[in-house]
Amino acid sequence: MSYLSIKGGNRLSGEIDISGAKNSALPLITASILAKDDFLVDNLPNVVDINVLLNLIENLGGEYEFKKNKLKINTNNLHHIKAVYDIVKTMRASILVLGPLLARFGEAMVSLPGGCAIGERPVDLHLKALEKMGAIINIESGYIHAIAPSGTLKGAEIIFDKITVTGSENIIMAAALADGVSKLINVAKEPEVVQLCELLKNSGVDIKGIGSSELEIYGTNKELIKLEKTTVIPDRIEAATYLCAAAITRSNITINKVNPSHLSSFLEKITQMGFELEKFDTSIKINPVSKIKPIEITTTEYPGFPTDIQAQITTLATQADGTSTIEEKLFENRFMHIAELRRMGADINLKGHTATIMGNSELFGTDVMATDLRASSALVLAGLVAKGDTNIHRIYHLHRGYENLEKKLRNIGANINFVE
Repeated sequence: MSYLSIKGGNRLSGEIDISGAKNSALPLITASILAKDDFLVDNLPNVVDINVLLNLIENLGGEYEFKKNKLKINTNNLHHIKAVYDIVKTMRASILVLGPLLARFGEAMVSLPGGCAIGERPVDLHLKALEKMGAIINIESGYIHAIAPSGTLKGAEIIFDKITVTGSENIIMAAALADGVSKLINVAKEPEVVQLCELLKNSGVDIKGIGSSELEIYGTNKELIKLEKTTVIPDRIEAATYLCAAAITRSNITINKVNPSHLSSFLEKITQMGFELEKFDTSIKINPVSKIKPIEITTTEYPGFPTDIQAQITTLATQADGTSTIEEKLFENRFMHIAELRRMGADINLKGHTATIMGNSELFGTDVMATDLRASSALVLAGLVAKGDTNIHRIYHLHRGYENLEKKLRNIGANINFVE
C-alpha cells in the first residue's frame, strides 16, 4: 500500500500558492445540472473528490473536459436520474445532485451517501426541505427516491432545524428551478455557500439575502439557466493547514492566492497563540515565535472556528507552552487523529467532545494511519516536527482534498515523499 514518508526537523521557507476550494467546487459542479450549454469553471482543484463528482455527472449523461484546473461541463444531454451506489459511496457530497436532479426532472434516485467516518451527517434536513417543496420521498433499497408529483417543485418557506452546509446548498439549487418563491431560514453562511448563491444570481436567478442566514429565491419554474463563467474561491482549509505547518516548524512562509477574510476566526486564534501575521489582499505571511501560547477553541459554524481545522490546530497545540482545550461541537467522531498523535508521543486527554492537550510534547516518528481527510493533514504536521521518520498510511484520504500537498511542502523545504 502507498504511504507518505516524512523525516521531521526541517525548517520551512518560501511561498505556497493555495488551490481552489474543493468544498466550493463541488456545489458549483452540481449546479451544472440546472444549466443549459457549456459552463466554464477556473481554478478547479485536481483532487479525488472532484474527479469522483465529475465521474458521477458523466454517468448521468453529462460531458466535460478538465485540464490544468479548467473545467468545461455540459449537461444538455443529461438523461439519467439515478446516482448509483458505486460512485456515491466514495463521497458524501454526492448527495448534492439530489436537489438539482429533482428540480430539473421531477424525479431523482440517489444512493444514501458514504465517505469518511467522522460521524453522522444525516440527510434528513435535505429531505424534509424537499418535502416542504412538494416532493414525495421514499427510501428504497438504500436509495433516496424523490418525486415531484406535479413534475415541478414548489417554492416554500423552509426553516432548517440546524445549520447544514450541504443541506443549504442542495435546497438553494432546488429552489432555483422551483415554481414560485422559496424563503430559506437558518441557512449556512460559509463562503462556499455564498459563492454558489453569487453564481446563480450572476446567471439570472433572483436571490436576496446572500451572505445572511435568510435567503429569498425566485425560481425559474424549470427554465434552465445559462451559468456564467466562474472562478473557484481559494481553499481556506488548505491555507490554514499550511499556516499551521509554518507555525509548528517555527518557520517563515507566505501563502498566496488566498482570501484572508475567509480565515478570520482561525487567524484570530493563531494570533492568540503568539504568531505574527502580515496580511495583504491575497496573501498572508506568518513569522515564527520562540514560545507558542496555549489556546482554547470551540468549533462551530461559520464565521466561527471551522471543524475542518480542528485536527490541524490540535497538532499545533502539542507544541504550545501550556495546556490547551479544544471542544468539538459539530462531529462526534472527529477526534480519531488523537489516538495516532498519542502513538507519536502527544499527551492528550479526551473526555466526551473535549480534548485537553498538554504542550511541550516531544513527538517521535512512527507508523500511523489516517482516518479521514483532515486527520491525515494533522498527521503530516506532526511528522514535520517529529524526531525520525513518520510513515502515514491510508493517505487516499489526504488526496481527496489536498492538491499536490507533497510537492508544495517539498518546495518550501520539507522532507516528504510519496512511497508506492
